[in-house]
Amino acid sequence: MTLRRHVLLCTLLICLLAVHGSAVVGRDDPPAAKGEARRFELDDLGKLVGVNDPQVSPDGRSVVVVVSRPNYEKNRSESKLVLVDVASGKARELTFDRASVGQPRWSPSGDRLAFLAKTSADKSAKHQVFVLPMNGGEARRVTDAADGVQHYSWKPDGTMLAYATSDEPANKKEIEKGLDAFEVGNNDFLATSSPQPTHIWLGPADGGAARRLTSGTWTLMSVAPPGPPGSPLAWSPDGRAIAFVRQERPHDGDNDLTTVQIVDVATGKLRALTGRESLESLPVISPDGRQVAYWYPRDGNPNHVNEIWTTPITGGQGRCLTRDIDRCLYCSLWTPDNKTLLVGGNDCTRVSLWIQPLEGPAKRLDLGQVNPTWFFRIDANVGRTGAIAFTGSEAHRPTELYFMESANAAPRRLTEFNREVASRDLGLVESIEWPVAGGFTADGVVYYPPGFTTQNKYPLVLLIHGGPQAASTNGFSAMAQLFAAHGYVIFSPNYRGSDNRGHAYQKAIVGDWGKGPGEDVMAGLAVLQKRGFIDESRIAVTGWSYGGYMTSWLIGHYHVWKTAMAGAALTDWFDTYNLSDWNVQARYNFGGSPWTGDLAKIYREQGPITYARNIRTPTLIMSTTGDARVPITQSYQLYHALKDNGVPVKFVAFPVSGHFPGDPVRQKDLYRRWVGWLDEHLREAAGVEHNSRR
Repeated sequence: MTLRRHVLLCTLLICLLAVHGSAVVGRDDPPAAKGEARRFELDDLGKLVGVNDPQVSPDGRSVVVVVSRPNYEKNRSESKLVLVDVASGKARELTFDRASVGQPRWSPSGDRLAFLAKTSADKSAKHQVFVLPMNGGEARRVTDAADGVQHYSWKPDGTMLAYATSDEPANKKEIEKGLDAFEVGNNDFLATSSPQPTHIWLGPADGGAARRLTSGTWTLMSVAPPGPPGSPLAWSPDGRAIAFVRQERPHDGDNDLTTVQIVDVATGKLRALTGRESLESLPVISPDGRQVAYWYPRDGNPNHVNEIWTTPITGGQGRCLTRDIDRCLYCSLWTPDNKTLLVGGNDCTRVSLWIQPLEGPAKRLDLGQVNPTWFFRIDANVGRTGAIAFTGSEAHRPTELYFMESANAAPRRLTEFNREVASRDLGLVESIEWPVAGGFTADGVVYYPPGFTTQNKYPLVLLIHGGPQAASTNGFSAMAQLFAAHGYVIFSPNYRGSDNRGHAYQKAIVGDWGKGPGEDVMAGLAVLQKRGFIDESRIAVTGWSYGGYMTSWLIGHYHVWKTAMAGAALTDWFDTYNLSDWNVQARYNFGGSPWTGDLAKIYREQGPITYARNIRTPTLIMSTTGDARVPITQSYQLYHALKDNGVPVKFVAFPVSGHFPGDPVRQKDLYRRWVGWLDEHLREAAGVEHNSRR
């Protein structure tokens, strides 16, 4: 499985720059008069409202979404369920004073709404399912899973819920006495116990005793963030069966050993759907119960584009529906007619949706300037009437809720949660393309400072996305707009390995994680330099995760950089293979284990740390101490390599778990340090002015 990525995606209309393949995205609202609007500031991060997980009501008249806001005093994100009327856009809050609310799901009849919430604000509290009557009354807790509910699904007749929860250790009492040694498998180096399997339970929708449906040493697929969804529970329309994804062992490093399974609800008997042994995920059953759509990477290689397959529910591998779209797709939602699916994914510098028939070519939907939200899955829902609800952003507008009456309708924005941020004086966003080696065309996104003019010279900051299977698009980017507000031109290139330009482009990174993508980035940089407004003495390169990898690679191979920031940077493939949560799956990138044959040479050649002795660029390194995706050991290596060679370096660690700080206080602090480091090094001698406060 490829490196999971933390993507920080993110505009005054100026004349179109005369560059082949470029496109400028402008405002749909008139900009405020001069002096009325201010630039996007660090404090504006606290004003950004999250909108996600839209669910269309069965009658199609309303949509419920999860709305979240940062609370800096309590250092947490606070979420609520909000019901939005489709006709008027009027919004009504459904939940109050509940901790960590999410996963709203309508009952089949629409008379109730289920959701997950913690039972209290205590940090040890678990998520349980609550059911809210829509005709009035309080939400009632209906599950009592010892380790909490991960996700759930309504039975089609509304009488029961299927939910996923992890087992308790068989030796729980011994563990409490200190007999807690465990056998290590393909787990990350931060593990302190054996991972427990997750299984399916069934419980009454009104509450009461639940019964276990599945058991065994295998587990439902579970992927730690950031990553694609694990194993949703898809009921057959008659309520007799559930489709899910089985993983043979519960260790994260084994989450390629996944197959779609069908379980009989009455007997608990399992059967494999296709006969494959790995890399299947996300089954969804058609409304008539005859077909199952599921995800599978082309040629059974996780470095390749993710495709959507369908097969009869009776079994068989079926066939690929989306080969001709030639994009890495992270959406597969059946429409009510049983004949088509809504699919979607990164598409050059935007996020696109298509209607894919079971027979015939796909049709790309006209979404205007809106980019549906992408984070290893398109945040969309298809209602019983064929209506489509999704969350998405525009170049100058953070995430909102959008609604389409049908696939042929134009998207209509239903909410204005982020109106204040959208009113800021934001910079231009431009999409550009350029030719690269191998006959490919690369693309990327450029963000300009407010008030930009080609008559001036500007520092340039490369903001490289992670992944590498991800892409920078022309949706709203808080980080890019923050950096641009400090007077910098921001360049976010989509190098080979990005998932936005088809199968051949995406797989071109296999066995070549550094040189090829690095040359793509440098070719894009050269295109911008030729325009004449870049101060070539003040160019910075930055990124997180694989963006940190590419930053480390570029400063070890090129010497055009004034400064750099390498965040959660993969620098050593040996540490990744041995210590990270995806560990042994690094073999997909290089043809096997570094401990077999002569593959150690390839792992070493592809690691930026091998070339660290060549680095001369002042560098800020940031990471979390509890990062299982890219262990902080790799940042320590980079730090000592630079420090011991007399390179100016600062290493900042955040004492939290996860691949990126999850709380608002540390996130804001991280952004402050990032832009502060750029200001310290790029403003030197030139004194760039801006209207932002730190």
